[in-house]
Amino acid sequence: MDRQIEKKKWTPKRILTIVAVTGIVALLGASYYFTTGNRKLNIDAERITIAEVKEGIFQEFIPINGTVLPISSIYLDAAVGGRVEQKYVEDGAVLKQGDPIMRLSNTDQELSLVQQETQVLNLLTQAQIARTNAEQVSINNRNQMADVEQALRESERVYRLNKKLFAEKAIGSQEYEKSFNDYNYQKQRIILTKQILKQDSISTGQKAKQDQDTYSRTQRALQLMRKKVGDLILRAPVDGQLTSFDAEIGQNKNAGERLGQIDVLTGFKVRADIDEHYINRIFTDLKGEFTTGGKLYQLKIKKIYTQVTNGRFQVDMEFLGAAPSGIRRGQTLQIRLALSDESKALLLPRGGFYQQSSGNWVFKLNKSGTAAYRMEVQLGRQNPEYFEVVGGLKAGDRVIISSYELYHTIQELTIKN
Repeated sequence: MDRQIEKKKWTPKRILTIVAVTGIVALLGASYYFTTGNRKLNIDAERITIAEVKEGIFQEFIPINGTVLPISSIYLDAAVGGRVEQKYVEDGAVLKQGDPIMRLSNTDQELSLVQQETQVLNLLTQAQIARTNAEQVSINNRNQMADVEQALRESERVYRLNKKLFAEKAIGSQEYEKSFNDYNYQKQRIILTKQILKQDSISTGQKAKQDQDTYSRTQRALQLMRKKVGDLILRAPVDGQLTSFDAEIGQNKNAGERLGQIDVLTGFKVRADIDEHYINRIFTDLKGEFTTGGKLYQLKIKKIYTQVTNGRFQVDMEFLGAAPSGIRRGQTLQIRLALSDESKALLLPRGGFYQQSSGNWVFKLNKSGTAAYRMEVQLGRQNPEYFEVVGGLKAGDRVIISSYELYHTIQELTIKN
C-alpha cells in the first residue's frame, strides 16, 4: 500500500528566499536611516573633551628643535702631507692663536728646502761675481773715456797752435794737416767712446735688473718652501677649543685632509631643522623663543640653508641679548618659531576632531550641555595650541574637540552625565 509523503513546510529554497528578502528590507531600512540626517547617538560625558571658544591673542608659530653650536668654526686641513710625529694637545683642548697642535715629518719637503736654499746661495754668488765684473768693465770704460778726453784736448791744442803757425808760414802744410786729422780723429773717437759707455750702462742696468728679478723669484720660492716646511707643525689659527681632532702617532696624513676644527668660544648660535612645508614662509629676522631655567630667551633667524634633505632644511639663529649661562655646544633647545605677528582672534583649542572634520564642521553643545549638534564652521590659521575661528562660532560657544572617529555620520549627540 502506497504511503503518502508529507510535503515539508520549510524547504531550503524557501528559507534562502526569506533570508534574502529580509536582508534587502534591512538594507533599505538602514539606507533610509542613515540618509535621513537625523541620526542620534548617546555618549557619556566622560568620554569626550569639551572646550570653550574664547577671544584672545593669536600668533601662528611652529615648534622646532635647535642645536647649540659655536658662533663660528674654523676647519683645520693639512697644508702639506706627512707622518704624525708628535701630538702637543688632545681633542677638547682650549688653545690660544699660534699654539702648536701636532708635528708632521716629510723628508721630501725638508730636502726640497735644502736644495732651494742652495740654489738661492748659488744665485747670490753668481750675482755678486757678475756685479763685480760689470763694475770692473764700467771702471775700464770710464778710464778709457778719460784717456780719450785727454787725447782730444791735446790734439785740439796742437791743432790750434799749428793753425796759427801755418798762417804765419812757420810750419809746412803737412805738419798742419797732420794735426788737423789727429784732432778730427780724437773727436770721432770720443763720440764712439761715449756711445760705448752709454751702451755699457744700459746693459749693466738691464743685467742687474734681470739678476734682481731672478733672485727675488727664487727668494719667494724659498720663502714658500720654508712656509711649507713650517706648516708641518699644525698651529691654532685663532683662540678657541679644538674639536673633532683625529690624529695618532705614526699616521700618514695627505695634503688637504681634514684634521679637526677650532670652535670659537666668544659666542653661540643655534642651528634648527624645519619641515620643508614651511620653506616659503621662512625669512631672515623671524623670531623664536625658548625657555630654560625658568627664563625666556629670544632668537632670530640669521641665515637660511635652502637645500632640502630628507624633507627638512636648516636655519641658523642668533641670540637676541645674552645667551643663557651654562649653555653648551651640542645642547638641544625646543623653540617656538613665530610665523606671524600677534593679533586678536577667536580661539578654539586644538583637538582630535580635526582629523575627521578637517576643520569644516564641529559638534557644538546647547546651553544646557545635554546635547551637541553638528554644524559647519570655518577655521583659519593654527598653531600647536589653537585654531583661529573665522566663522560659524562665537565667543562662549562650547565645542567637543575630542576625536570624531565614531561620529562621522552622526548629526546629534545626547550627552549623559
